[in-house]
Amino acid sequence: MKTVSLSGSLRENVGKKDAKKHRKEGNIPCVMYGGQEQIHFVASDKAFRKLIFTPEVYIFNLDIAGKTYNTVIQDVQYHPVSDNILHIDFLEIQPNKPVNISVPVKVVGTAPGVLKGGKLILKTRKLKINALMQYLPDEITVSIDPLDIGDSIRVKDLKVDNITFMDSHNTVIVGVRTARVLVEETPGAEGAAVEGAAAEGEKGKVEEEKKK
Repeated sequence: MKTVSLSGSLRENVGKKDAKKHRKEGNIPCVMYGGQEQIHFVASDKAFRKLIFTPEVYIFNLDIAGKTYNTVIQDVQYHPVSDNILHIDFLEIQPNKPVNISVPVKVVGTAPGVLKGGKLILKTRKLKINALMQYLPDEITVSIDPLDIGDSIRVKDLKVDNITFMDSHNTVIVGVRTARVLVEETPGAEGAAVEGAAAEGEKGKVEEEKKK
């Protein structure tokens, strides 16, 4: 997995008022946990924008007060209206302890069902995995070569060494569905309906004549 370096400054105070002050200054309040203690710090908002708003996932090498930590993002809080980043939670990675992280799905290959006119539908864009740091992948590659119309690939169909998938085994990742509904008409059905209507009309005329 790709690694990026980021520097942060320790927060002297923790609270809503202090967090609001840092945001006005162009910084994002953050917390790192998973180690011996929680560390509250701030980092430049500009440093995150190209890293957060992307499907890629990174290991963050954080430099805080002269110490470095290998971390991954666990949660990001956004403003409900502006979508500005309000707060970020980091998890410190321990060398011998697996971590949970969501990684993007990359679809490769050509599905026979698509060549027949079917529509490829990607249902799951990210998968949650559990793995040690050295086995964390940039993405999970899924081949669609076996997919015909009506087929799908689920989490239980994936086999990747040294990785445990945390999503439900029956979660559909990608599938091929019919692009349109074909309506089959029974030969002669329309004609039979017309003849039936004509017969009913003739019957009605005969009944009217009898009444006269």
